Amino acid sequence: MEHINVLVFTAHPDDAEIGIGGTIAKLTGSGFSVGIIDMTEGELGTRGNAVTRAGEAKAASEILKINVRENLGFTDGNVRPNPDYVNAVVSKIRKYKPVLIIAPYFNDRHPDHVGAGKIVKEAMFFSGLPKYETFENGKRQEAYRPKKLFYFMMTYLFEPSFIVDVSETLEIKMKAIRAFKSQFHNPESDEPETFISHPGFLKNIEARARHFGFQIGKTYGEPFYCEEKIEFDFAWMLGE
Repeated sequence: MEHINVLVFTAHPDDAEIGIGGTIAKLTGSGFSVGIIDMTEGELGTRGNAVTRAGEAKAASEILKINVRENLGFTDGNVRPNPDYVNAVVSKIRKYKPVLIIAPYFNDRHPDHVGAGKIVKEAMFFSGLPKYETFENGKRQEAYRPKKLFYFMMTYLFEPSFIVDVSETLEIKMKAIRAFKSQFHNPESDEPETFISHPGFLKNIEARARHFGFQIGKTYGEPFYCEEKIEFDFAWMLGE
């Protein structure tokens, strides 16, 4: 595939589903192409392992009906800007040429989420420089820069630049999250309990979506942040 409308970068498999699964389902359901690039295999996760996570990510991808999902194989627990990691992300941006890219917000409880956001910001800039060289299958890639970089919320709150109504797709989001069976609450599991495997975690996700939905007069919403100003289109708002 030569072109993707929206490319989502995450630190770990399941980050996209937790953060913006409803938005992704809304986009794919509206005919837009969406890709997810996971930076690590989540091998440091307390529950499950890299193999189970890969299978779970595949199942979640089918639920969300995304067009492509790749894993960069970065070291879990060490997602920090460095030339190799930035170069790998630049290569994916140039390969798929997304109009928009989305990454984890750059202040979060998990250091890998912070690092992922910083890597993507650097990569978006360098991707637009003709003299910054990357290669795909031995062929030099052309410079390309997406129109905007949006950040999604994981643990820490931020003041949203905008909120997407996901009232009609929250159920799909929750189904995609539950595809990661090893990571979330399972009464039959004998693995240690974690922050996200606590029985209340999935309820908190729904509660947050309800909170942000309320702010825009909808049932459920997902917040986004942009460091740049976003143009307001009256024609779109008024349905013309």
